[in-house]
Amino acid sequence: METRIAIGSDHAGFELKQQLIQRLREKGFEVKDFGTYSAESCDYPDIAHPLAQSVDRGESPWGVLICGSANGVAMTANKYPHVRAAIAWNNEVAALARRHNNANILCLPARFISPEEAWQCTLTFFSEPFEGGRHERRVEKIACS
Repeated sequence: METRIAIGSDHAGFELKQQLIQRLREKGFEVKDFGTYSAESCDYPDIAHPLAQSVDRGESPWGVLICGSANGVAMTANKYPHVRAAIAWNNEVAALARRHNNANILCLPARFISPEEAWQCTLTFFSEPFEGGRHERRVEKIACS
């Protein structure tokens, strides 16, 4: 598994992002922080676009985006053709996002998930392989290009 991870959040996810960065680095991951860098109010697209561009271009193989509901960052990230951003709030959803959808950006809802649940989702997301097979055909149909 590639150990480079791009991570970013808006103000609602700032504290959770900081906790995840520390834990990821302790596990040996190389983490690139795309911001925000404080709990001061900011606009989630300003964080999600650069991170998603990094994943889309292959500069970062994986990403984690965090905002209050995870919807805004997921919608923004999914504008890029090589991005499959998935919202997860528990281990089962995180696992299925990888196994069935080959997701490459995990989106976490900071206002609806505990730090420990977020950590478990993150670990699950980065440890699950894509199953391929029948899912490959479906994933190929996602792209509009």
